[in-house]
Amino acid sequence: MEFRTRKLIRFAHCDPAGIGFYPRYVELVNEVVEDWCADGLGVSFHQLHEVHRLGLPVVRLEMSFALPSRYGDVLDFSLRILRIGASSMTLEVCAGADDALRFRGELVVAMLSMDSMRPVMIDDAWRARFTPYLVAAGG
Repeated sequence: MEFRTRKLIRFAHCDPAGIGFYPRYVELVNEVVEDWCADGLGVSFHQLHEVHRLGLPVVRLEMSFALPSRYGDVLDFSLRILRIGASSMTLEVCAGADDALRFRGELVVAMLSMDSMRPVMIDDAWRARFTPYLVAAGG
């Protein structure tokens, strides 16, 4: 299964040439991860950080850009998990419109203790939340 959401490309997302500016795309990818936590996993970033005392910081990020987007475009985003390790996961976030890929991000996130700022093992309860989005799990 994959998490899906839509995002409007706003004036603030564009560079002076009127196309989506790549640093804003990275921010949009982070928004999609935050939306996935809340709407897909059932735990908001606030709850993850303040109640569970966990974070999912990016430790590696790779972006590829296929086609430009312009102010007013609506992008369809998908998120799926490519790999779940002991304390990290590889996520793929794709954005498209008009049946064409606009950009793709592959990011490694680590499960981090907000108290020690060190990686922690992904326990069975969290693994159960993540697994439906794992590509190898039939999603």
